[in-house]
Amino acid sequence: MTAVPTRPSRLLVVIVNYRTADLTVDCLRSIEAEVRALRNTRVVVIDNGSADGSAATIARAIAAEGWESWAELVAVEHNHGYSAGNNAAIRPALAPGGDAPAYVLLLNSDTVARPAALAGLLDFMDKHPEVGIAGSRIEDPDGTQQHSGFRFPSMISELESGLRLGLFTKLVVDKIVAPDPVDFAHRVDWVAGASMIVRREVFEQVGLLDEGFFLYFEEVDFCFKASRAGWSCWYLPQSRVVHFGGRSTGVTVRVNPRRRPRYWWESRYRFFTRHYGPAYTFVTDLLWICAFSTYRVRRRLQRKPDTDPPHMLADFLRFRMHPTRHTVGTQAEA
Repeated sequence: MTAVPTRPSRLLVVIVNYRTADLTVDCLRSIEAEVRALRNTRVVVIDNGSADGSAATIARAIAAEGWESWAELVAVEHNHGYSAGNNAAIRPALAPGGDAPAYVLLLNSDTVARPAALAGLLDFMDKHPEVGIAGSRIEDPDGTQQHSGFRFPSMISELESGLRLGLFTKLVVDKIVAPDPVDFAHRVDWVAGASMIVRREVFEQVGLLDEGFFLYFEEVDFCFKASRAGWSCWYLPQSRVVHFGGRSTGVTVRVNPRRRPRYWWESRYRFFTRHYGPAYTFVTDLLWICAFSTYRVRRRLQRKPDTDPPHMLADFLRFRMHPTRHTVGTQAEA
C-alpha cells in the first residue's frame, strides 16, 4: 500500500474490486495517461474481501507499472457490499484532515475509459456548479451505447416493466426507468454507477453511500437523496466508458442473465420502502405480480423467447415474504 498524498486532490477516483483483478488492472491502465495529465488526481483501489489473490495481483501491477505516484491499494478483509467498499475510500478522504477532493469518481472495476473520459466529466462539473452528480456514456466494446441515464423507479414504471404491453408502454413512456439512449448532454434522475462523478458538497450534505444496500440500487438511492437536497444530475456523452457489465455477478448481462440473488431483491425493497413508504411499496409489488403473471401467460401463448432471469416470479414472491433479511456475503452470491 502506498502513502496517501498530503496535498488536496481535485479528483479522487475510487475503484472497487471483487475477484476481477485482471479487469481492474486494465481499468487502471486505461486511465493512466489522463490521470498523469490531470492536476491533483489520485486513484484508490479497494479490494473488497476478494480472498482469491486479487489484492496481490493488483499490488504487483501497481509496482511493476510505476503507478505508485497516483494509485494505491487498500485491501478490505470482509466484503460488506459495494457501497461499503466505496465508502472505505471516500470516508477517510472527506474526514477532517483528509484529502478533501473537489470531486469523487466512482468507476467500476470492469470498465475501460476512453480518451478524455475523466476530463469530460471534470470540465462539465467545473462549468456547472449547480450540478451535483454526472455520469458517462456507458458503451459496449464496439461502441454500442448502453442505457446510461435513467428515471427514478415508480409504481407506474414497475407496472410497465411487468406488463410489457406496447400500447400501455406508449401511454407511460415518460415514466419508463430506462428510456431510449440519446447522445447529447441532458438532465436525468440518476446515472449508471459504473462511471459516476459526485461533487464533494453532495456527500457533505446527504452523506455517504447507504451501506444497507449490499449491491444494486445504491446509486439510485444516492441520486434520489441528492435530488431531494436540490442537486441536479446529468448524463454526459462526451465522457465515454466501456463497461463489461455483470462480470462479478452475472446478473446484469443481457444474454442468459443469472437468477437474481437475494441482495438484489432486498435492495429493491429497501429503495421503495425508504423513499415511498410501505403502503406504496405493497401496492406497487401487487401490481407488478399481476402484470408480470399476465405477461408470462401471453409470452407462452405467443411463443416468444424467454429472456427473463430464472425463477423471476417465484423469487419475487419468496423474497417479498421475508424482505428484511440482509445477506452479508459475496457479490457473486446467488
